[in-house]
Formats: sequence, C-alpha cells, structure tokens
Amino acid sequence: MDLAERQVDSFRAAYRRDSIGPQYRGLVHLCFTFGLGCVVIGVSILSLEHVRPLEWLAVPLTFLYANLAEYFGHRGPMHHPRRGLQIVYERHAGQHHRFFTDRHMALESTRDLKAVLFPAVMISFFLVAFALPVGLLLAWLATPNVAWLFVMTAMAYFLNYEALHLVYHLPQDSVAGRLVLVRRLRRLHQVHHDPRLMARYNFNITYPIGDLLFGTLWRPVAAGTGGSVRIAR
Repeated sequence: MDLAERQVDSFRAAYRRDSIGPQYRGLVHLCFTFGLGCVVIGVSILSLEHVRPLEWLAVPLTFLYANLAEYFGHRGPMHHPRRGLQIVYERHAGQHHRFFTDRHMALESTRDLKAVLFPAVMISFFLVAFALPVGLLLAWLATPNVAWLFVMTAMAYFLNYEALHLVYHLPQDSVAGRLVLVRRLRRLHQVHHDPRLMARYNFNITYPIGDLLFGTLWRPVAAGTGGSVRIAR
C-alpha cells in the first residue's frame, strides 16, 4: 500500500468515526432525497393546466440553466473558498475529494452515502431559497404553468444529478455502472477526482455541456485515468 492509499484509508476511517453519527442510515438518506424529490415533481405535474406549446420551452431552458448552475457552482464555491460559502467548499473539496480520489472511487457501505449525497438540510435550502422564489417570479413574469414546469424540471435534474453521482461512486461492476453512457460519464468524473486536475477540469457531474462550452473538458485517452489525456475545446 503506497502513501496515497494510506492517506485515503486514514481519512475514511477518521470521517466515518467523526462525521457519520451512529444514528445515520444511508438508505433512509437516499429514500428521503428521492422521496421528497418525487413528491415535488408529482405536485408540479398535477398543478399544470392546459399547457400551451410555448410554455413547454421552460423544460429545455431550465435543463440548460440547471446544467450551467451545476457547472459554475462546482467550478466556483465547491473548489474555491468564497465568503459565506466556506461550508460548501469544506464539504466538497475538503471531505468528498479526500474520501474519493481517482484511484479510490467506490464507496464501501451504505453509511458512506453520507460522503456522496447532499445533506437533507441542503436539499431543504435548495427548495426554499432557490426553487420557490424563482418559481414565484416566473409565475408573476410568465404563467403558473411555466413556474411549475421550472420546478418540475429543476427537481428532476437534481435527482438525475444525485443518481448519476451515486452510480459513479458504486463499484464499477455494478449493474448501473456497466451501462455505456454511465461508464463514459464516470470516466470523466474519475478524471475530476484526480487531485492534480480537480480544481481545473470536468466540473459537470451530469452532462458535460458547461465543460464543452468553457473549454474545461478532459477526456481520458487510455482506459482508466492513469494514461495521457487530451483536452476537448
């Protein structure tokens, strides 16, 4: 076992001891995240009334907006400390990236979900501080249907984010991990977990639209990430 492996093992042991309480249940955390998300999506769908063709544009526009928000949020405060957002930096760069490196991507038990999923408090914050006010603004500026389509799409995107990110950190031979698209996206995320590259490249966790637009996409040439890489612009 080399020094890097010993450092990861040491950090994982300390994180599990100090940051994962005895009452934590990873599967409960997972069910809360997706259960709440599905409720929000269901309420949004049931609230739609006679959606006009032009209103459906809210779906692709929200998808693009969410992708860029993911990109800039990840490229910015998640990897560079910002005033008032230090907790975001510490949780992501200081904990997640020390728990998982490009050579140690897989979680080992459901308790390790604490290092992968967004905390419940941050999901609640996302709903109250982001989705609710933007939805109300869209209802006022456009129509209630546009607002509900925004909330529906934003929440679906968030669940997609959490699902893909979780799969990236499952063992490679998992059923979902063997899917072609997931394998390709996982390799991009694995490059991002290289400590030498994590603050500069592959900031999209889902689909690399922002990385393609802003020239921060690195693709592994060889299988795995130990070989050479080329940048796509």
